Amino acid sequence: MPLVTFTSDFGTSDHYVASVKATILTINPNQQVVDISHDIEPFNMAHMAYVLHSVYHKFPAGTVHLIGSNGSNPNRDTILLSEINGHLFVAPDNGIISLIQEQNRPVVFAISSEKISNFNTLGAARVACALAGGDKPENLAEHTDRYVQLMLRQVKATRKEIAGHIIRVDHYGNLITNIKKLDFDILSKERRYSLQFGRESASSIHQSMADVEPGEAFFVFNQEGLLLIGINQGHASQLLGLNFDSPVNIQFDD
Repeated sequence: MPLVTFTSDFGTSDHYVASVKATILTINPNQQVVDISHDIEPFNMAHMAYVLHSVYHKFPAGTVHLIGSNGSNPNRDTILLSEINGHLFVAPDNGIISLIQEQNRPVVFAISSEKISNFNTLGAARVACALAGGDKPENLAEHTDRYVQLMLRQVKATRKEIAGHIIRVDHYGNLITNIKKLDFDILSKERRYSLQFGRESASSIHQSMADVEPGEAFFVFNQEGLLLIGINQGHASQLLGLNFDSPVNIQFDD
């Protein structure tokens, strides 16, 4: 039986997450539900997209990913179903589907509250159970091209520079950028470069945090192949004065 994952901005201090799980387990007591995170910043689609995009593909193909977001859904009477890279998503119509599938426009199905007896995330949980039980999106909902679409900031890569932005400040205060290792490896081959962030600069990328002493800044590519700026045993965002959407550039010498 496929897994169901659950990601939300519900937090863990209230009963909201448990209520959704109770709905799933009432339908199928044997359904395995894996929590990805419930500490997504409320209404922050960029945070949710980063978390999901980083990990969903590490689950087995066919996994059903249930997404809950309290109040950030402009079309509250609609939920979306979509298959992305062999994974099924059940999500509010708030733009998250378009952020997860950035490259190609996904095939999306919409289901209205009229077809769900208990609509909201509890209703979406029922849909997730149906998908995990073998139902197909096209059998549960109608195809649509009308849904909320969002776009994250894009990297601009030329021979002279890679211009990116911070897309996430993580739990440790590390600054995760949208600069990809693939682009860097191509453009930096046999060339000197300078990393520019805020009022600071650096001339090399490290292999790991252990390459620098405590209190010093380090620059690595994380497991997702994205450039990360951190401070060994320190909070980079606070100490460097950088936050979400701050620019980070890599300039190359001719």
